[in-house]
Amino acid sequence: MRGSVYYQSAELTKAIFCAGATKIERIDPTHPHFQMVSSYKTMESYRNVWNNFFNYLKEHWYIKDSEQISSEHISAYMDYKIEYYPSKQYLEKISAALGKLEIALKLYSQNKYGEAKPYDFSIRQVILNHARNFELVADNYHNRAYADPLLLIQALREDSWHQIAARIEYEGGARLEGCALIKKEQLLGFKYDPITNEHKGVLLTKEKGGKVGEVFISQKTYERLDACIALYDVFKLKRSDYYQAIKKACQILNIPSEGTHGLRWNFAKRRMFEYAKAGYSYADSLQRVSYEMKHNRASITEHYLGERIQ
Repeated sequence: MRGSVYYQSAELTKAIFCAGATKIERIDPTHPHFQMVSSYKTMESYRNVWNNFFNYLKEHWYIKDSEQISSEHISAYMDYKIEYYPSKQYLEKISAALGKLEIALKLYSQNKYGEAKPYDFSIRQVILNHARNFELVADNYHNRAYADPLLLIQALREDSWHQIAARIEYEGGARLEGCALIKKEQLLGFKYDPITNEHKGVLLTKEKGGKVGEVFISQKTYERLDACIALYDVFKLKRSDYYQAIKKACQILNIPSEGTHGLRWNFAKRRMFEYAKAGYSYADSLQRVSYEMKHNRASITEHYLGERIQ
């Protein structure tokens, strides 16, 4: 589909919106109004989510045609939103809107081509359930950085791969997807970090939207990671086990669990301080930390410093 984000969401709205459609009609699989939206307010709410999602696809995936959306994009967008610790209600609204987007795309393709394309966005519900089960959503917003991240990391088993992953997130700002699977070719050796005047291990990761970049970690963490890969050919985590390990460590320390991503918040705060010590301006520091965390906009970093972004 050609056209701006707002034109495309308008066309999809036409495909699924039917003012006055009754509930009986909307739940009847044999009725033409099956699964349609009949409330102006609800439709406006869904369309706002669609616009946000389409803009995300343009920025991070370089996709401008909503007909090209796949379950991979749905999964990435849900994970992207979870990264900012949304409220449970907000993530539920996103999931519902994406569910209606699936139906709208099917109806649009049916009207345009005479046959509905096989869109399947059911992964959204899997991710939503996972986020609720592992407390990755909140009843209200708060800063997710741990008060003492090193103490938390030490509370993980010393010989566990979970501790290595936690250090990669804390030291390098990597997302979980960037450290859950690491291969030998991703280890780039050691480089000088001019911001801290230290030699650090360099890990190449591919994260959100396919963005590739270097992650700087301590020499000790790099050597432990290298040793694991030398023994097992690959460093691989089971995400649910890692979540549980972090949660259990927080219970032992009697501190609130902010999930694995809380360590990334700690990275942002520490890295901003390191840039400041190196003489960089606040604005320049925001942008550079944003790039290191594989974002584009400097304003994203401010989110990790205490300002909420939806």
